Amino acid sequence: MTDRLDDADPAAVAEFAAMENLLRCWIRETNVPRPDGDRLSLSLKSSGITLEAVVTHWSAAGWHRFGEVLVAGHGPADLATVAALIAREAGFGSGESVSGADLVARILDSARRTAEFVAGRRAEPRDPEGTTPFLSGEQALILGHPLHPTPKSRDGMRDAEARAYAPELRGSFALHWFAAAQEIVSSDSSAPMMSTLDGPAVPTGMVAVPAHPWQAADLVGRPAVVEALRKGTLIDLGPAGAPWFPTSSLRTIYRPDAPVMLKLSLGLRITNSRRENLRKELVRGAEVSRLLDAGIGASIQSRYPCFDILRDPAWLAVDEPIHGLDVVLRANPFGADDEFRCVAGLVAARPGIGPSRLATLIGSLSQRLSRTPGDLSVEWFQRYYLAVIEPVLWLCGAHGIALEAHHQNTLVQLDDQGWPVGGRYRDNQGYYFMASRIGELDRLVAGAGQESDTTVPDEVADERLGYYLGINNILGLIGGFGSAGLVAETELFHALRGGLAATREAMTVAGLRVPAMVDTFLTSPTLRCKANLLTRVHGMDELVGPVATQSVYVTIPNPLRS
Repeated sequence: MTDRLDDADPAAVAEFAAMENLLRCWIRETNVPRPDGDRLSLSLKSSGITLEAVVTHWSAAGWHRFGEVLVAGHGPADLATVAALIAREAGFGSGESVSGADLVARILDSARRTAEFVAGRRAEPRDPEGTTPFLSGEQALILGHPLHPTPKSRDGMRDAEARAYAPELRGSFALHWFAAAQEIVSSDSSAPMMSTLDGPAVPTGMVAVPAHPWQAADLVGRPAVVEALRKGTLIDLGPAGAPWFPTSSLRTIYRPDAPVMLKLSLGLRITNSRRENLRKELVRGAEVSRLLDAGIGASIQSRYPCFDILRDPAWLAVDEPIHGLDVVLRANPFGADDEFRCVAGLVAARPGIGPSRLATLIGSLSQRLSRTPGDLSVEWFQRYYLAVIEPVLWLCGAHGIALEAHHQNTLVQLDDQGWPVGGRYRDNQGYYFMASRIGELDRLVAGAGQESDTTVPDEVADERLGYYLGINNILGLIGGFGSAGLVAETELFHALRGGLAATREAMTVAGLRVPAMVDTFLTSPTLRCKANLLTRVHGMDELVGPVATQSVYVTIPNPLRS
């Protein structure tokens, strides 16, 4: 059967990709069982309508593939219809007042932007000369998260802006600079590092503060900024310097020749949140950097010399009442030839261009080594587990720090043949300090977890590790292998069980606390999973409110047991 993602019309590709995402989300978040045959039937009680879809690949990991989607008795369905029906059904019977209009609008916006990305990438499938492996991986997410209803929605960004700001279109732009009076600026080790960037000169007694150009245009209309500009405590200096490239997160920007990457505030709704840096997140990045320098980094390197955490050692921000004019400085260790790839980009579909980069890599290994793609997929996965997954589990067990190591936050290092040999984690938002271990961290860095609001109950840290590392990262990778037809998922589940059992034994022998995720995956019939569709239906922002209640979690079957 022809893959509908290879349709000649980019708009048709984008609509179909969005429908697949919606169906995957609905299946996972409402525990729809595997159909007996090759046709999925979803009875929607709120509307009395049944959706049907041809199943071309059923994935225990969640990365299902479909053919035609229909409204039973009426014929082929379009995206707007499917989105409206599922949004209505998602709020049905919840006892809450839920409007699906915003969700439907964002689904359609995501699909419209995706169509532009597909068209642009088909027109220029090859990376421009000078693109580093790291940047290539960051620009590879054409369709986005396969289990999110609005992976490419950018509410508030005009089309012309998207062409400059979108990594999918290989955009680039100069920073927009402000000069801020020293008395309204806070920082942590930032000023010396900022001087390494090619910003404009500022008046004596003022500090140069960079901003994303979209954010700058939005800021100058906010009342607090208007007042600061009037008083002269803030001066708009305009754009300056060499162009920077947006990475997969859109607001973290990279330049191959710069010693740092910059994580900027961007007041757009991207996936589940408005992406403006919170002060506690700025503090958290510097705090984790100090913890790493105080001994945890050396501890990681002694056990896993090819795994590390990218440091966010410094930040600079204009104080309240101004919000959204701030910057995190992140280490940039990636040279022109360093083969570090964002895992999300590695497994991402490339509609109408060719197989995923993961499939291309396995195909190349198969030709070179004269081995089957299935055997190579199992070995590649096992090596990935040792290089990337086990170090994250060990960090949690040894030091009580859980990471949001989902695909976009995880970088895998490849050798010259394409085998995983190392990994990196990045994200100053995604740390959880286990309450039972905070005393150990406090002895390394006084006050750890307090101002940064990083300390959580152990059960919350365990749940988040289980989702981000276990479901999003590991099961997502297994789903990427399976949906590309490289190997039966059951073979990778067996490999995962073996890896988790070996990790458990090694950590037990070493006297470490084994993360609850390990036993949960090995023995529990169910797993706790973030529900991206339901989180969007209820209008939740994952950066607002207590950590334990920032998103909807549901219980799903454990594919290692079922």
